[in-house]
Amino acid sequence: AGSLAAPGRLQVDPVLARFGAWYELFPRSWGGLDAVRRRLPALAELGVDVVYLPPISPIGRTNRKGRNNALVAGPDDPGSPWAIGDATGGHDAVHPELGTVDDVVALTADARSLGIEIALDLAIQCSADHPWLTEHPEWFQHRPDGTLKYAENPPKKYQDIYNVDFDGADWAGLWAALRDVTLAWVERGVHVFRVDNPHTKALPFWEWLIAGVRAAHPEVVFLAEAFTYRALQDELGRLGFSQGYTYFTWKQSAHELAEYVGELAADERWTFRPNFFVNTPDILTEQLQHGGRSTFASRLVLAATLSPSYGIYSGYESFEATAVRPGSEEYLDSEKYEAHERHLDGPLLPLVADLNRIRRAHPALQHLDLGTRFLATEHDDLLAYARRHGDDTVICVVLLDAEQAQEGVCVVPDDLGLPPTFEVEDLLTGEVHLWHEHQHMRLD
Repeated sequence: AGSLAAPGRLQVDPVLARFGAWYELFPRSWGGLDAVRRRLPALAELGVDVVYLPPISPIGRTNRKGRNNALVAGPDDPGSPWAIGDATGGHDAVHPELGTVDDVVALTADARSLGIEIALDLAIQCSADHPWLTEHPEWFQHRPDGTLKYAENPPKKYQDIYNVDFDGADWAGLWAALRDVTLAWVERGVHVFRVDNPHTKALPFWEWLIAGVRAAHPEVVFLAEAFTYRALQDELGRLGFSQGYTYFTWKQSAHELAEYVGELAADERWTFRPNFFVNTPDILTEQLQHGGRSTFASRLVLAATLSPSYGIYSGYESFEATAVRPGSEEYLDSEKYEAHERHLDGPLLPLVADLNRIRRAHPALQHLDLGTRFLATEHDDLLAYARRHGDDTVICVVLLDAEQAQEGVCVVPDDLGLPPTFEVEDLLTGEVHLWHEHQHMRLD
């Protein structure tokens, strides 16, 4: 007896929305889409779940950026992939130097057969040569004199692109065109989108777009590249984004890391799922610039064991660490403005493979919840934490000091449910040891 509660709406995401290892690469640095396809087996052996590609559409020539973000491009400079569109096509086209639509279909199909999803950058902006500027000038905001203003995200300026006007007179036509672009890539096999700066665009649009796409394709995952305040990150999650970028790259001391992860793990609403990218084409932290190889290794371990989703941008595994100038987080000779010759052969890749193997074997590393416990140590440069899920417990101890070895006692609290003396397996070496409640540690 009694009345029934009103039905609610439940959205079920694929596991990839919660757990996965991402690898970002520029196809033009690997020989094009077909060359990336040939490297998929090697990426699968590394345990990569998502291969993320920046935009692969044609690149405009007007105001094209040159090397190191120069305002004047040379005749052979390829330009930034985010300056989307030229006379050959716009957001739904493929850059002819990278391949064809058939190459995209082959790439996504081969990737999926190996357990990998291809992620594509969804960047809603246009070069001055994009067909929409002549076909639909009403989709862009003009100054009183009729001119367009290039995009800015202070302090950065993007002289090679223009933003669309989500609130213009023909907003419905623009929204429909952007939905059609997204669905076109889904039909080609792209089921993951990394969305460029969604927090700077109309939030009702994202709610409408994601709901429409997922109504027909519930397997699609949307990652928000939104470095913004937490309330807005949560709002993006509520609107449908499956996960988002974080401030992990700038959380570097033991106190900062423990506080930040504790904040993320305590979110019982689950509206924001983090992705701990260790670097991006835009982010080369001062810590990486000066920390040396041990810092690259420790940051990789932290990302892979503190967050169920994490990512690296190619070049990290080879310890690339040179900034364009002191005080900048931009890479010297950035791939955003030129092609490199990339090979999947960096010395850090064995550690990547080991970490991904461990992550897949242990549910404790596949969930971010209140099972994350930071443990007391005798030294601030030894960060210790336990990850638990069900009856699976993984204890991690990471050296934060890039200069020298550190040692001290790690306290394993009684409420982890472990006896005073217990057996542990070192998941990196396979060795078995006896540990105690007060375990002495030394990391080199």
